[in-house]
Amino acid sequence: MGREDVASAVLDKYAGLLDALSQEGPVVVAFSGGVDSTLLLHAAREAQGKDVLAVTINTSYVPDREIDEARTLAQSMGVNHYLLDLPFPEKIRTNPPDRCYVCKKILFASLLELATDRGFETVAEGTNVDDLDDYRPGCKALKELHVRSPFVQAGLTKDDIRRLSRAFGLPTWNKPSFACLLSRIPYGVRVDDELLSRIEAAEGFLADLGFPAVRVRTHGHMARIEVPADQIFALVRANAHHVIDSHLKSLGYASVTVDLAGYRMGSLNQDGK
Repeated sequence: MGREDVASAVLDKYAGLLDALSQEGPVVVAFSGGVDSTLLLHAAREAQGKDVLAVTINTSYVPDREIDEARTLAQSMGVNHYLLDLPFPEKIRTNPPDRCYVCKKILFASLLELATDRGFETVAEGTNVDDLDDYRPGCKALKELHVRSPFVQAGLTKDDIRRLSRAFGLPTWNKPSFACLLSRIPYGVRVDDELLSRIEAAEGFLADLGFPAVRVRTHGHMARIEVPADQIFALVRANAHHVIDSHLKSLGYASVTVDLAGYRMGSLNQDGK
């Protein structure tokens, strides 16, 4: 698939994105290595050349594999990359309902400070038009901090971003969406490193078995595994060969269940607790 396979309306949106980015001063891209931020970094590099810095925020609730993939990807794209290590914000230690808002406010304030110190005028991130229809309290924090969301300005949807990413040969074009590990834990539950490590290890194990779009929702010592509905039977079969139940129990879970409804974004919000 190449640029010629992308609808002209989508290419027009991308041209508008490049035009907007070219009019910005030197830009810092908040870079997670996901599908959205990777296309944004690609576009910023195309629009501005070397006046771009990719910054990945490293906290204990982002898996190490995501950090490693972001670092490797930025290097392969020929973009300067910086890893911003930040401690766990104590204000969200109990996983409050406004967690995403508070987290974004703290983390992006640090990112803005870094950008200013290094002489960059703009901080941009990868929120797209479809995100505006979802429950995203973090978007409010980004607006308050005047962080730019160029995809929204250009009118690009998630599907547009995946199509463009595929046309440009970006390896993330079909990468599953990711949310931080705190989204696996019910609101009001105190979070510690042991709990995060258990979730990270469980999801990493399942991803290595061929289930990259997986969530291990954690309710005390119970694991509730979510995979796309069409992969549930494959997950059950994989348990017979790879003893998923035993492995997750060895990580500290007392019981392991499979959610028959399949993966749903924000299912802990839907379930209440």
